[in-house]
Amino acid sequence: MPQRILGQDLFFSFGLLGVERLPLGHFRRLSQVQVVVDSGGYRALLQNGALDWRPMFRAFTSDGVLWSNGQSEAIDAVIFATGYRSNLAFLNGLGALDRFGQPLQRAGVSLTTPGLGYVGLQGQRTFASATLRGVGLDAAYVVSRLRRYLWHSHQFAGNQQVG
Repeated sequence: MPQRILGQDLFFSFGLLGVERLPLGHFRRLSQVQVVVDSGGYRALLQNGALDWRPMFRAFTSDGVLWSNGQSEAIDAVIFATGYRSNLAFLNGLGALDRFGQPLQRAGVSLTTPGLGYVGLQGQRTFASATLRGVGLDAAYVVSRLRRYLWHSHQFAGNQQVG
């Protein structure tokens, strides 16, 4: 949907009203309609090939992921930028989804799978979570939590090797 309606910036109006910062994460199923608002900049980046994009990996392995070309890569954490149409069914085997196929998460951090995070979920933390304008704050939060997890897990692993 366009970011400007009747000559007024949609998010400027939301900002004035405080709507963008409403803690709607617990009410994310308020609507089945998911709207993408873009001023045109993101679309232009996609069309010009300016974004570093790789196809989705094929599967998780015991220490990372398996890419569609058959190459595996060790990883410590995954952050899914879900977009406005999440398709996370392949996470079913991890126990990371509820019975509706929605991530079991709080503020974008998986409740069941260490090292797994999400950004872009509708109502993840605020009304603006699933928008290009609002996802940055959620991403910063998720990254900080995953960094803390990685730091603690590496500290623990290091202590076990020494002891």
